[in-house]
Amino acid sequence: MSITDKHSAGAASATRSGGSQRKLRITIVAETFLPNINGVTNSVLRVVENMTQFGHEVTVIAPGPGVDVYNNSPVIRLSSFGLPGYAGIRLSRSAGELKQAIIASQPDVLHVAAPAILGRIALKLAAELGIPAVAIYQTDIAGFASRYFLSVLKKPLWSYVRSVHSRASLTLAPSTAATWDLRERGVRNVARWMRGVDLERFSPKHRKEDLRKDWAPNGEIIIGYVGRLAREKQVERLQELLEIPGVRVVVVGDGPLKKKLEKSMPSARFVGFQSGNALSQMYASFDLFVHTGVDETFCQSVQEALASGVPVIAPAAGGPLDLVLHGFNGYLWNPSSPVSLKGAVVELVRHQVKRERLASNTRSSIESRPWVSVMRELEGHYCSLIDGLEFAYMEMSV
Repeated sequence: MSITDKHSAGAASATRSGGSQRKLRITIVAETFLPNINGVTNSVLRVVENMTQFGHEVTVIAPGPGVDVYNNSPVIRLSSFGLPGYAGIRLSRSAGELKQAIIASQPDVLHVAAPAILGRIALKLAAELGIPAVAIYQTDIAGFASRYFLSVLKKPLWSYVRSVHSRASLTLAPSTAATWDLRERGVRNVARWMRGVDLERFSPKHRKEDLRKDWAPNGEIIIGYVGRLAREKQVERLQELLEIPGVRVVVVGDGPLKKKLEKSMPSARFVGFQSGNALSQMYASFDLFVHTGVDETFCQSVQEALASGVPVIAPAAGGPLDLVLHGFNGYLWNPSSPVSLKGAVVELVRHQVKRERLASNTRSSIESRPWVSVMRELEGHYCSLIDGLEFAYMEMSV
């Protein structure tokens, strides 16, 4: 008998407005988890926090070592090995350990976060054990390969992504562009599930004038970037903005290219990795937020900037297309045009009225996506799969 056989066909389903009427057992398989802080980890943390708040039981399975409890939910650690060249990143391929951990957690549904190596095994085991599985598509690994001069791998990587996600009962993609990319490459049962934002943590109320005076003592326009300093983020695009009179560029984040970027952009302010209240204040103290990478499946930093009341200038590609409404809450720049990014910034630096009008629309453009609302939607997907309800996800509007 499969693990899910014990549920009656008449069990009540979740509604996306009111939530589930029953307690679920949710097991999350994550390729990476605490102490590593990245987009995948942050997304898993929000799922754990919200699902436990809804009254569900959550178990996390991830490569070790690390914490064995988070938010009162158990974290089962698997044996792992280090990724060469990336200190702190651990990988696991232990199918036997993973199967034992899944069976021990007795899940109603398996949540596989950004499946790659461990996630591929998890989805195969879910099919064997008769457990409905939701795969969360989060990273455009094929796009990243191009940024690392490995374009020759783009086709086989997409083939691998298709083979992995085809094992899932449902794949959830974070943006319209990502949803279409997956469908175009043969992944079935794909629906859009956007990320939420903490509207309390990221808010204009955190704006700090002392910080602004430190960054721009002569009242310059402050252009901010928040994110990992790695090749795929293309942060070097900020260099051309340093030529604009009356601006100060502030870079928040860390990564393998930090020293190189500091050397090539000596007049920019690099403040390193930030979190908590310090990060909230930095976001809210920008005048403009610029995102440089064109391979984002969603781009949480764009959403956090908008919540902070800051107009965003982002590429007209990938996830930002769902977040930035050109001329309403920011500008979209054309990745194919060598003057597009700088031109957008110059226009908003020179025209205060336009900048202020965009700023007045930022918060309202994302207020409908607090984490609790987004997680209720995820809960609804869980319940639909558990109950065997069939939805034509290929035909669903995104």
